[in-house]
Amino acid sequence: MPGRPAARVTSSAITPPSRNSPLETTTPDIKTNLQVVRDRIASAATAAGRDPGSIRLIAVSKYQPAASIQQAIAAGQTVFGENTVQEALSRQAQMADPGTEWHFIGHLQTNKAKHIAGSFTWLHTLDSIKLARKLSASAVAATDRLKLLLQVNISKDPDKFGLLPDAVYPFVEEFLEADLPGVCLRGLMTIGRREATAAERMGDFSGLHALRDACAGQFGAEYFRELSMGMSDDFEMAIRAGATMVRVGSAIFGARPVARP
Repeated sequence: MPGRPAARVTSSAITPPSRNSPLETTTPDIKTNLQVVRDRIASAATAAGRDPGSIRLIAVSKYQPAASIQQAIAAGQTVFGENTVQEALSRQAQMADPGTEWHFIGHLQTNKAKHIAGSFTWLHTLDSIKLARKLSASAVAATDRLKLLLQVNISKDPDKFGLLPDAVYPFVEEFLEADLPGVCLRGLMTIGRREATAAERMGDFSGLHALRDACAGQFGAEYFRELSMGMSDDFEMAIRAGATMVRVGSAIFGARPVARP
């Protein structure tokens, strides 16, 4: 579980559920939840001696109804993360809000890479050179520039996607040597362990931060500005470890609806 923020947040909002909590049946107050999350981000950043403005909140809207996303937009949220291509494209057509920034944060098959450029500003889950080449080709065709994060399986969990830490250097060397147009590498991303102690999670987040810094020193800081890590139950811990992007869903929208068949 995440550590307590240094500055206590006073609010009637419900503490975000763990990933294994039962589904809530009450309608979430999205505006209030967003403010609570923003306050918690600010408190965690301040406690770590960081500028709260350096941390980007990505509202994870997977499976959420359009009305919930509209509520979040009305409350000032502009950055959203989606996990599936088909649902995301349908949702973007419904929203049609030019001020909204979309991040693709789910695992992406190469045959769906053509849908990313022009629809998303960021992709957080790059894990193969083949995928990078497909994304580059689609970005060039769309006259777009796509920002990429390399997904790292920092905990070496066999059930998770992403490169193992030892494979990151060779991957980055090959990626930069390919000099692919239309795409740019901007940092690293990881997904925390589903079952882990606080010490284990902090170790994973700190390990990704150290790897990012090592990559920046080896290949150039311009390629490794960002660290995407931390979700509803551990984003404060991730901020203490250096996260620049946190991906928060249930703490904003309530428990995730059941996936459509």
